[in-house]
Amino acid sequence: MKKVFFSFHYDLDNWRVQQIRNMGVVENEKICNPNDWEQTRKKDEQNIKNWIDKQMKDCDCVIVLIGERTHTRKWVEYEVKRAKELGIPIFGIFIHNLKDNEGKTTKKGENRFKIPYYEPKPNNAYQDISNNLESWINKTIIENKGKK
Repeated sequence: MKKVFFSFHYDLDNWRVQQIRNMGVVENEKICNPNDWEQTRKKDEQNIKNWIDKQMKDCDCVIVLIGERTHTRKWVEYEVKRAKELGIPIFGIFIHNLKDNEGKTTKKGENRFKIPYYEPKPNNAYQDISNNLESWINKTIIENKGKK
């Protein structure tokens, strides 16, 4: 299993992201410590950047989970920029068709990050992600090695 850094709009999409984390495709205890975010985001900008950099350091890839307003998030932009600077494989997955804690989906977001992406089947996004996440990660890592 790979170690992955998930980049996403925390307040709006945390429930959807937890579904992906719990699929058993990536190592839960090695998912770059996302639970620290609540405390970290209360700190100053440099501390937040340092935390993000530390979390990304040992990850095999970065996955931007693209929700309705992910493209508006300052720290998602920073994470995408850092992944590119550090040569960490990166791709996006549209998650607007995953249901939240109230069983609702949302509008499709925008991929303004200029990264490869996957758009799961709308009728069963959870199953499509579950079935394909590992291959998407591996494909992205392999393609990234070809660019170096």
